[in-house]
Amino acid sequence: MNEWITAVNDVIWSYVLIVALVGCGLWFTWRTRFVQFRMVGEMFRLLTESAVNTVEEQVKEKTGKSRHISSFQAFAVSVATRVGTGNLAGVATAIAIGGPGAVFWMWIIALIGSATAFVESTLAQLYKQKHKDSFIGGPAYYIQKGLKQRWMAILFAVLITLQFGLSNNSIQANTICGAMLEAFGWSPVWVGGILALMALFIVFGGIQRIAQVSSVLVPVMAVGYLVLAIVIIVMNIHQIPHVFKVIVLDAFGVSQIAGGGIGAAMMNGIKRGLFSNEAGEGSAPNVAATATTTHPVKQGLIQALGVFTDTLVVCSCTAFIILISGLYQVPELNGIALTQSALQNEVGSIGPIFVAVAIFLFAFSSIIGNYYYGEANIRFITPNTKVMTIYRLCSGGLMVFWGAIASFELVWNVVDFFMAFLTACNLIAIVLLGRYAFRLLDDYRKQKRQGIKEPVFHRSQLPEIEDEIECWE
Repeated sequence: MNEWITAVNDVIWSYVLIVALVGCGLWFTWRTRFVQFRMVGEMFRLLTESAVNTVEEQVKEKTGKSRHISSFQAFAVSVATRVGTGNLAGVATAIAIGGPGAVFWMWIIALIGSATAFVESTLAQLYKQKHKDSFIGGPAYYIQKGLKQRWMAILFAVLITLQFGLSNNSIQANTICGAMLEAFGWSPVWVGGILALMALFIVFGGIQRIAQVSSVLVPVMAVGYLVLAIVIIVMNIHQIPHVFKVIVLDAFGVSQIAGGGIGAAMMNGIKRGLFSNEAGEGSAPNVAATATTTHPVKQGLIQALGVFTDTLVVCSCTAFIILISGLYQVPELNGIALTQSALQNEVGSIGPIFVAVAIFLFAFSSIIGNYYYGEANIRFITPNTKVMTIYRLCSGGLMVFWGAIASFELVWNVVDFFMAFLTACNLIAIVLLGRYAFRLLDDYRKQKRQGIKEPVFHRSQLPEIEDEIECWE
């Protein structure tokens, strides 16, 4: 079965999704007038202000006056799912199979994919709906409201639940257990059981608890890992020009140091890049829709920044460490074991232990963020509380434990399989609805040119779809 899934994945990724992802990214980059490059300063401004305001919101929440999800918390949850095993194990896998050139294609898909991330998250904000004390939304909602295709919306909801809520969580657990086994010799059965219990405790707490946990874990894990990576890179600064040379030459098949040439480098770089930053996959919009903000474009910009943070910063750090070590040419090393060995080569025996701790923080925060993607879409399909309870038990318990004991190849192949169909479904939707994101961006820029510091959107500004927009009174 594993061989069959591998063959199907190769066909889909080689001939369909690579062209679709790159093509859509270039189209959105052109139509937004290079929003991911021209508005980087605005992205950081919005994120900084939201982070400050989040502290005030948390105080209000304790007094019972506010239970909204801030833009920063929504950003933290989405980064929690982006910054995970894709950054440590995924990058290593891409390099081991596709060669150093895979890193170059990861960069490319991030640079152009950030425009795709902007469009899908802006649309999620536009079509979001009120839900108890917060908001809910995502591709399933903008497909139903914008395209008026209920069947397609349900298809997306099912696919994202299978991908993130179930199979993706198995990847996180598998990587955590692999790291713990490598560093401490702990049995995957016991580690998987403990992970499942911890995940169940969090997922039964709802999006507020997920947002609170993620907004603490994400900065801690990211800063700790980046500090170590920067120290290693500085210690080996003389090798960085050579590392860049190896990446670029191998990306275009000039020097295949590992992997199967330019095709393997491109396919593995784009696959692992998408798994890591999720641009176009339709996952981050589910969290982007929960944020309380004054204009849909604000959250679109913040989510686009998340793609940069994930791939250009965190993934690059892992890639540099692996390439500096030279261990990517050892056939027996792959996945998290390659990252741990590379760190051990640079900092000694503390390396594998540090990675084990880091991957626990990275991957566990991804587990709880992935769970929410499924929850939001289960609610879209049915309000039945029994179905939700079954999903929580499967997502936080069953799939986490299965991933802990399943083989490395099987869990990655299952994820790639569902990721392909999920991404295709979302890309079709955002291409058809993208014109509204472009108009919202034009409105945002117009208000900024008029000297308005905080642009505001009202649904009457899009009269032809005003009746389809539930919020933004």
